[in-house]
Amino acid sequence: MMDLSQSTLAELASSLPAAARVFRRHALDFCCRGGRTLAEACAARALDPSAVAAEIERESAAATEPSERWAERPLEELVNHILDRFHEPLRPELARLVELARKVERVHGDKPSCPRGLADHLAATADDLEAHLMKEEQVLFPLILRGGGRSAGMPIRIMTLEHEGHGDALRRTRELTGDLVPPPEACASWKALYLGLEQLEADLFEHIHLENNVLFPRALRA
Repeated sequence: MMDLSQSTLAELASSLPAAARVFRRHALDFCCRGGRTLAEACAARALDPSAVAAEIERESAAATEPSERWAERPLEELVNHILDRFHEPLRPELARLVELARKVERVHGDKPSCPRGLADHLAATADDLEAHLMKEEQVLFPLILRGGGRSAGMPIRIMTLEHEGHGDALRRTRELTGDLVPPPEACASWKALYLGLEQLEADLFEHIHLENNVLFPRALRA
């Protein structure tokens, strides 16, 4: 078995797709804090790095389909993948989740377990993400595709800092929802809301990881 403990979370998530699934399961931030080694990240959460590494090895061995190696594909393909896979579906999905949260708060606001304030939080998150996506689509991505290279350094720095804010928003979502665990009295809409938020978190983690740890470093070297 390889010693993965001294590899960074970003390196592992980029080279072993199963690693991202394992990291999400253990709440290890591989997108905004991907520069930490597996050993460092596990120590911060009182996890055994050898056990986490073993999970990654097992899931990698069990994978039956080849995964995309975005670190090796042309930059234009990577940018188009980010736009099609993440940017395009994110806007309608955020709008759907905001409305679902408002419905849950409206119907179940008298229950102690109701995630009061969630809808407003998600609406503010959607506004922040919309502004962020527009800056990437209208400024940063065209600059990268023109071969901007090091001249993209400042816009990339700004986007990376905004990604940290998105990570904070995801953590706040978990605080408001009891770690996305619906209470026993949750109706179908409530459960659907939490499932949608869990998928949103997974997609944003993968989205930010591809930008922070694959696209941006490659663009700066171009």
